[in-house]
Amino acid sequence: MANEKVIDAKGIIKIYDDSGVPVHAVRGIDYTLTKGEFTAIIGPSGSGKTTFLNVITGLDSPTEGEVWLSGRLLSEMSGNELSDFRRDHIGFIFQAYNLFPVLTVEENVEYIMLLQGVPKEERHSRVISMLEKVGLADYASRLPSRLSGGQQQRVAVARAMVSKPSLVIADEPTANLDSKTSGALLDMMRQLNEDTGMTFLFSTHDEIVMKRAKKLVVLTDGKLDENNPPEEYE
Repeated sequence: MANEKVIDAKGIIKIYDDSGVPVHAVRGIDYTLTKGEFTAIIGPSGSGKTTFLNVITGLDSPTEGEVWLSGRLLSEMSGNELSDFRRDHIGFIFQAYNLFPVLTVEENVEYIMLLQGVPKEERHSRVISMLEKVGLADYASRLPSRLSGGQQQRVAVARAMVSKPSLVIADEPTANLDSKTSGALLDMMRQLNEDTGMTFLFSTHDEIVMKRAKKLVVLTDGKLDENNPPEEYE
């Protein structure tokens, strides 16, 4: 569906209490992310990027405002409903990879599908297909300790995408990678975005990510400016 909304956030405010002092991390954001976008939220450290991602994915609750994810209002779900909904609709890619060290590459990638109850043969087929897409088909039986940082992050990308989520969230995905590896990883993700139509949303201050994003959203002091990215980000 054209212009299908994956994220629809209205009036988002997040205030933390720091020893009795209110900290305004997010200050009244309206934001819509549509299906198929490859968008980066950018801004300096402390601008509220991670807090905003946590709120729109249901990892944290807003002080004020409402978030719809794939047509569901997050605040109407119980804790278990929200956990299951997030599992089924969002793939997460973290800067620290977050792979299970005692599981093989294949077992790491299939883990979410295992929780979803996907049959074994289908899990195996989808994992191998995704590992081929990320260039790791020959590494299915390896443990993460036998992979480079770039290879581990590609496993994380495969794990995030293999369950076919509505949205892939990548929070500083290149922070622990060199520039060559970062560029190759982003090129791969952009190709996957174009091939599958899956929606990607990044949080970053890395120019490599910014240059490959199809759209930049600037966040400064907890507020978004979608239309006027500063020159240093262009």
